[in-house]
Amino acid sequence: MRHWPAGKNMDLPYIATDIRMHAARKVIVVVEASTAYGRGILRGIAKYCHLHGPWLIEMDPWEIYNKELPRMADWQGEGIIARVSSEKVAEQILDSGLPAVTLASDSTKRLGATKKDQWAVIPCVKSNSHAVGVMAAEHFLDRGFRHFAFCGIPYCSWSQKRKESFANRIRQAGYDCDIYPEPRLRRDRLWDREQRSLTDWLAGLPKPVGVLACNDERARYVVAAARIAGLMIPENVAVIGVDNDDLLCDLSNPQLSSIAMNIERAGYEAASLLDRLMAGEPMAGQQISVDPVQVITRQSTNILAIGDRQVAAAIRFIRENAKDPIRVDDVVAAVSASRRLLERRFQKVLARSILKEIQRVRIELAREILIRTDLPVAKVAREAGFSNATHLGVIFKRTVGTTPLAYRKKHRNR
Repeated sequence: MRHWPAGKNMDLPYIATDIRMHAARKVIVVVEASTAYGRGILRGIAKYCHLHGPWLIEMDPWEIYNKELPRMADWQGEGIIARVSSEKVAEQILDSGLPAVTLASDSTKRLGATKKDQWAVIPCVKSNSHAVGVMAAEHFLDRGFRHFAFCGIPYCSWSQKRKESFANRIRQAGYDCDIYPEPRLRRDRLWDREQRSLTDWLAGLPKPVGVLACNDERARYVVAAARIAGLMIPENVAVIGVDNDDLLCDLSNPQLSSIAMNIERAGYEAASLLDRLMAGEPMAGQQISVDPVQVITRQSTNILAIGDRQVAAAIRFIRENAKDPIRVDDVVAAVSASRRLLERRFQKVLARSILKEIQRVRIELAREILIRTDLPVAKVAREAGFSNATHLGVIFKRTVGTTPLAYRKKHRNR
């Protein structure tokens, strides 16, 4: 089994020395390049091919929806990686008899009973939508929100799962979650029709409200509807999307916060699995999980929805100075409050102590540095405000459930 290459330099000499000297495998890839998710999968596949190929890849990255696979008899391919955009494509994959790895899709629900049994053994790449919902909920809860809402897409199981996970985590915290009534008819989902219903829904929500949209594209609709309703973002409505599509997030006004997923790693693992399948490993319903890594905070959620001004000021001080060796007494002094009173207010507003908040902010910073850089753990510890690597390791393991290096290995895309 080939593992994700941690810390490898992707320069040409390295690639040249690692390519296996055999005939190139012929692989069809039907994955869109028009979305951040698709591009991430494609980058992971490309990285695997550079390191362990060569592969001859047949693909049309711009037109994949309702697209049929090429005639297998003419093409003589050896394996398939595909987003199943229709029932027909699913049937073609089964009829080809070739090893395949697919991107999870609702299109296979319409297969007949026999085909469904055959499809059960096809490996797939699947988003961890439960973890996405939990991460978004905790992002809003950490910022002191007390009102929450979800905006999804009808007939998409991944959207439904994100909704359920988000709402369940919010209910566990003791709050309610409003759900946008998604238009069921296709014509009602056109923007010129839907903007009125989405605008009215947002206007009627209690404020300030934190809204999770099922993906970045949907989040942009929420932002647009909020502006039409005359609502300020993030002061009235804070919005977070999923997939961290840099282009969509940066073009949004204000810029959109989003949950980054380890998509590229999943693409690499999909290619690695297909290589093993083409070498004889049986298809047995293997699953590759696309997990959320972190929330990339931009303007759309860059706010504290906290009514207690002293607690809000204390949190702001912690975030601005977490890299420095600040202690609880420094936070108390910064807001001119007694330690006992401020501790009580933290427990009331956030249900955690001042020290726990300092540690939480530092751990989030350490997670970001681990993913974004190759710095050794000792340097990561200093950059995140910890006294040394041992201190970081203890708090990190207690909070995240794994070691810093294991976290980096699991979640890095590059």
